[in-house]
Amino acid sequence: MSASARRPLPLLTPEQVGALKPKLADVIEYRKSGLSLNHVIGCPLECGYCIRHLYANFEMKVPRALMSDEEAVEALTSHRYFRPHVTPVQLFNKATDPMLPVVKQHTFNTLRLLDARGLTNHVLVITRWRVDPEDCAVLNALRNLKVTVLVTYSGITHPGIEPVDSNIAASSLKCLYENAKTYRTIFYWRPIVPGLNDTDEHLATAKALSEHAHASVFTGLFYRDEIAAYYQENGLPNPYGDTARRKIMPADTEARILDLFLRPADSEEPWGPLFRKTSCAVAYAHGLADYNGHFGITELCDICPKRQLGLCAASWNAPPEEDANALAASLGATGPVEMTDRAIITDGLDEQPRYYMQHGYGFQVHDRAHPHRERRHGRAEIGWSDGEQGAPTP
Repeated sequence: MSASARRPLPLLTPEQVGALKPKLADVIEYRKSGLSLNHVIGCPLECGYCIRHLYANFEMKVPRALMSDEEAVEALTSHRYFRPHVTPVQLFNKATDPMLPVVKQHTFNTLRLLDARGLTNHVLVITRWRVDPEDCAVLNALRNLKVTVLVTYSGITHPGIEPVDSNIAASSLKCLYENAKTYRTIFYWRPIVPGLNDTDEHLATAKALSEHAHASVFTGLFYRDEIAAYYQENGLPNPYGDTARRKIMPADTEARILDLFLRPADSEEPWGPLFRKTSCAVAYAHGLADYNGHFGITELCDICPKRQLGLCAASWNAPPEEDANALAASLGATGPVEMTDRAIITDGLDEQPRYYMQHGYGFQVHDRAHPHRERRHGRAEIGWSDGEQGAPTP
């Protein structure tokens, strides 16, 4: 790492912070895979589908810090939703890449500060940039945190949609997997978009890369209005006729992927360590049950390794309804919860308090206003019909 890269990033002024969208100025946001810490923002990679479009800072190419690493760690660990050893954490997954040369000093320092507190929480680091053996040594030196590095790979070659060469991510994945001791590595295959990176050749390349990871996740495109507007303004091909609140993964694309990964019928891992959900892959890689409680959504689990199903079944239990009602009410619910064999259904709670409940119970918590339909759990309706079936029988 160069001397310049080791200098802490300059802090934004109060005036600059005040000009940011509130959700970007707030360095902590609860997302499904964890309490997300983002005290560094700005990224030069220019991936056309980046979530930064939603925060109106896609044009901020030079990373800057909103506070010091020490202040950020204190803010995280004193946050009302943080539970020591329980709450999963995501680091720099909203507005920068944690392995950019000028950012990774903050990534590593933040990890060291959390590790020094003796915390054993899951910490997810998501990157598509370069990782070398020296970086792996830093990660292996952590003694308490359950660190998972998820390497984003798409294979997209359209320069306006993804100017970053996917071979960079492929090389990083292999380096991380070869050097892993205390951390784990996930092949984060996303976004898969019909007509863009879903040819037989694309799928075969991805399958080969999945062999260089402790587990793999596949998912589709997060295509919101702000991203669609960017595509239109820049003359990029519109992948779908409409936008959606949730990620888009068409049924026929998923079926082709599952057909490709299917193993012999007597295999203990019928599709290998392949998962539909991030937390499932992370949990598998560490030999633990899924902290998001997806086990209740049985159609998500029909591709899971048999041993993983056993781990999740052993730890999956619905909380007492009285307890769930009391917690939901304390978080602002507008009515009593409904308990099903799949999830706790709430009224009036947005995503952040629902995730707080979900990670505390290890049991799904849904919003009645946004139902999770069978087989499309957490995915957009685009590309699905009522007659869609699940995974092929192994």
